[in-house]
Amino acid sequence: MSLAAEAFVSQIAAAEPWPEKATLYQPLKEDQILLSDSASSLAVQTFLRMCGLPVQVSCCANAEYMSPSGKVPFIHVGNQVVSELGPIVQYIKAKGHSLSDGLDDVQRAEMKAYMELVNNMLLTAELYIQWCDDYTATEISRPRYSSPYSWPLNHILAYQKQWEVRRKMNAIGWSGKSLEQVYEDVSQCCQALSQRLGTQPYFFNKQPTELDALVFGHLFTILTTQLTNDELAEKVKSYTNLLSFCHHSKTSK
Repeated sequence: MSLAAEAFVSQIAAAEPWPEKATLYQPLKEDQILLSDSASSLAVQTFLRMCGLPVQVSCCANAEYMSPSGKVPFIHVGNQVVSELGPIVQYIKAKGHSLSDGLDDVQRAEMKAYMELVNNMLLTAELYIQWCDDYTATEISRPRYSSPYSWPLNHILAYQKQWEVRRKMNAIGWSGKSLEQVYEDVSQCCQALSQRLGTQPYFFNKQPTELDALVFGHLFTILTTQLTNDELAEKVKSYTNLLSFCHHSKTSK
């Protein structure tokens, strides 16, 4: 988001208090939502909870197409619609709620670097497994993604989504990776997170930041989502402090 866009969002957001009926939109939870969208949605819900801001969750078959960015989740607050964790964090900050105000400049830069790591490695790995592993795409991703729609639209939308993700993977240099290499990337990401967390309850000091919300959203969803095999979850389970972090974050909800 550009500085001008951030300033505009801040001006709009600060003008109104947080409403009682703020709504978060995501795909259908039981039949449609996939690992990556579920993780992103949980991350936003966790961030809002950490800020003490109530939100209703609305599951809609066409949530992705309702989003201004084409990505989920998104929140509807008053007259504003904001999608994805980064812009939502900025929007909430403009309303006077921030989880990272206690960090110094070095810590804030480090936090942003770890958030980029999670998005570049975990989120990308989730998308790869969903749409670039043929077995997972056939058995899980295409059937779930297209489940709300009738034939032939269901097939058209599912293959269109798969093509979009595979085009993205090609653009970022992931299309030539094997599934084993993707799992290894996930393991390296978890190792970096594990080393940063150490024995602390949160990644920075004793209070959660948006990084904690993001990491919890992805790791907890990986641990609790059934895929065609357990390899992805096993990579997370290799790090006991990350498991403890997920348990602590879940029980403090």
